Amino acid sequence: MDQGADQGADPRSQKQRMLAGDLYIADDPELAADNRRVSAWMDRYNATNTLGQPERQALLAEMFARVGEGCNIRPPFHCDYGYNISLGRGVFMNFNCCVLDVVAVTIGDMTQIGPGVQILTADHPRDPAQRRQMLEFGRPVVIGANVWIGGGALIMPGVTIGDDAIIGAGSVVTRDVPAGAVAVGNPARIRG
Repeated sequence: MDQGADQGADPRSQKQRMLAGDLYIADDPELAADNRRVSAWMDRYNATNTLGQPERQALLAEMFARVGEGCNIRPPFHCDYGYNISLGRGVFMNFNCCVLDVVAVTIGDMTQIGPGVQILTADHPRDPAQRRQMLEFGRPVVIGANVWIGGGALIMPGVTIGDDAIIGAGSVVTRDVPAGAVAVGNPARIRG
């Protein structure tokens, strides 16, 4: 992320900057249009409580970058754009999950995510002058295969969680979690 970039000298669109993980302005018209589009999609998706998994999976495929076979996200579900989310085969997300996907969020095969989990890629400059300019940036989140994330956990920007890891309910994951590890607490720490 180039936090020192001069916004006026950069020829890229705000969306291109966002997708690159560089500083961008979120209320840019192109990004606002993308957000309105996903908001309309969420209105439809979140009204699917009576539909089965195959019908909901078809809706997910309309919006997400990738949706593996057998994925199930129970509504309500919320995201920023949808097009930065990639799901492996058999991913399950329980009620009321939120994914702030300003950059890539990748979730591996057979991962199970409890209710109320938040996966956050959106971040903000530490410099208050940059925050006053309404600048933000994103850092990708990668969650491996066969991970179990307990209800209410927060996965913070830039975190990678390895295959077969377990994240305890209510944990705040601020650092990478190795494959097979159990992490719990606020901030989450690896347990032996």
